[in-house]
Amino acid sequence: MNTHFLLIQTSVKNKKYNKATETNPKKLSQSDKDMILKLGKLAFQQLQKGNLIFYEGDLTECGIDVTEASEYSALCTEMFKEESGLYQDKVFSFVHLSIQEFLAAVYALESWLGKSENVFDESFKCDKLSHLHMSAVDKALQSKNGYLDLFLRFLLGLSLESNQNLLKGLLTKRGGQTQSIEETLKYLSDKIKMESSPERIINLFHCLNELGDNSVVEEIQTSLRSGTLSETKLQPLQCSALAFVLLMSEEVLEEFDLKTYNTSEEGRLRLLPVVKTCKRASLAGCDLTYTSCWTLASALQTPNSPLTELDLGCNDLGDRGVKLLCAGLISSLYNIQILILGQCGLTEGCCSYLASVLKAPNSQLKQLELRDNNLQDSGVTLLCAGLKDPNCKLQELGLSRCGMTEGCCSDLASVLCSTKSQLKQLELRDNDLQDSGVTLLCDGLADPNCKLQKLG
Repeated sequence: MNTHFLLIQTSVKNKKYNKATETNPKKLSQSDKDMILKLGKLAFQQLQKGNLIFYEGDLTECGIDVTEASEYSALCTEMFKEESGLYQDKVFSFVHLSIQEFLAAVYALESWLGKSENVFDESFKCDKLSHLHMSAVDKALQSKNGYLDLFLRFLLGLSLESNQNLLKGLLTKRGGQTQSIEETLKYLSDKIKMESSPERIINLFHCLNELGDNSVVEEIQTSLRSGTLSETKLQPLQCSALAFVLLMSEEVLEEFDLKTYNTSEEGRLRLLPVVKTCKRASLAGCDLTYTSCWTLASALQTPNSPLTELDLGCNDLGDRGVKLLCAGLISSLYNIQILILGQCGLTEGCCSYLASVLKAPNSQLKQLELRDNNLQDSGVTLLCAGLKDPNCKLQELGLSRCGMTEGCCSDLASVLCSTKSQLKQLELRDNDLQDSGVTLLCDGLADPNCKLQKLG
């Protein structure tokens, strides 16, 4: 798609500025090639720096005449644009990051095809295409926010000779790449086995797919169709392949139950990104820790995720883990309505973060289960501040065996009296509330504003 877009817009530019009559967009003049590669160099340099906008000096450094900026804009029409920034300085950008990543990949590949250069290390001659690939893989894995992930996939996809046909007017023809592709495939497979980040592993599977290697994925797909997947112990590599298959599927899972799969702790971690593709995620009793919450928080911020119910009960998440989760839950993208955190090793230290979730303008949370956590009176008091917030939509709250005494009952009573509270069910069993605490609660229950229907 990007290749066709590039060629068509080059043709449009030539007709507009050069009065060209050539109707075949695949035929590029030398000036077209030079212009595209200069843009590619600019795209690559700025991508490495993490820049989405750049200035006249950046263009000049890549051999682009700033006075002809309008022609460059016309070259790609909606690909490259010029804007007025602060203080009337001219700033430039590609209109979409994927266009920048694609042109950067074209430049990186042609640098090797035409001059045996590794754009990541120009001090040494790069004899093999696999050396360029390995450098790109390493750089992508080192990036903190994955800003080179799509560039890497473009580079690998373009490296197949079958995918170079449309760009044969731009890319230098060079044979003998089959062995390099095999070496790259092995390198990617080794990286998948060693990598710990589920998101990066998924991108590496995308890379294998770009090079046409789907062997592990096909094995998993066969097992899924036959229903035998739960009968064998899955290795971490197989779990990564399973996650890739489920994430690539257009079907929304009704429920993803992590306990269904017999695998190791590492394998379970590699499966966590799947939660973003299901309606209900059951992760209870799966030996997860606070480190798992990095992946879960990222999943909660996925646009258009169907996830509405998340069960994390009986995992040692601790306050640190819940803090990470709450960062995802406060995101404007999340749609969680049921959150289960029973027996997760929590204390009052996480309650301020949970209260922030309840107060969030976008909060959809209707049911929160916190049983068997040592929240104590101080933690419940913090939660009550969130329950009284006008943005709070919580209707069910579970606080059984949470180390509570009569000390928090006045705060709970004030929630019951609040006109803002939506609370309909409250579970308080096995706490040391005593008669004095229950008396306070009864005052709240008797208030005409109280909406509570069930108290346990």
